[in-house]
Amino acid sequence: MANLMGIGWGNVTLLMLEGFLKWEWAFVGTYGPNVDRDRRRLWEELAGVYSLWDIPWCMGGDFNIIFFPSERSGHLRNSTAMEEFFEFIFELDLMDLPLVGGEYTWSNGRVWSKFDRFLVSPSWEAHYLEICQKSLPRVCSDHFPILLDCGGIHSGRRYFKFENMWLTTDGFVEMVRNWWSAYQFTGTPCIILTSKLKALKQDLKKWNVVVFSHIDNQKSTLLEELQELEGRELLGYSSEEMIVRKGTVLASLERVLLSKETSWHQKSRAL
Repeated sequence: MANLMGIGWGNVTLLMLEGFLKWEWAFVGTYGPNVDRDRRRLWEELAGVYSLWDIPWCMGGDFNIIFFPSERSGHLRNSTAMEEFFEFIFELDLMDLPLVGGEYTWSNGRVWSKFDRFLVSPSWEAHYLEICQKSLPRVCSDHFPILLDCGGIHSGRRYFKFENMWLTTDGFVEMVRNWWSAYQFTGTPCIILTSKLKALKQDLKKWNVVVFSHIDNQKSTLLEELQELEGRELLGYSSEEMIVRKGTVLASLERVLLSKETSWHQKSRAL
């Protein structure tokens, strides 16, 4: 069984749950407005609530906006509202889960759209073996019910998280662009996007181990070398080569410290 605390206001219902495995998480039930001005206020409200507790999150409901043009029949271009919804999901580091059993969740008989979805934080997704959304048959509504299938609980798996400190590495964006262009998958746009994101996640994990797994050792080594160079300067030993080397060490140390500062700032969840 789970302990549950609920709060409701406006278009948001918040539930705090404590499951039988003794881990706390929050669920937000959302009903999105259809006016862009009100949507922006909703994203700000959800971001504010999200920042209050450093726990796993799951958001679900009718967001009343699509994520990509392919999520609406006959819709061929992005809109400002779609871009703002994308920024909201990106800024909160939420995962848009794949939908099984259909491409759309709403229809009035003429237009088909994917308005309903579950969005989860990586720390929530890490508790389960496999997660997907399943579209169910509709009976008396213009919305298709969706089921969040978690496929069993799994403990101990570390979740993937984009590290902002990666952006401080020279050539990072170009490296990701080359990886993304090299991925070749077939299927619907949703399946292709999901497959590419999974492949990118694995490449980023491997690259992170190579570049950042020993960042504390790099910091210690650079500080020791800097201290040694400055000690030689105090003793009167100086040369053009030493000056150049000291400049290189200082530049490298600055990059390492910036990476660590960026990482800790992200972990603090400061907005």
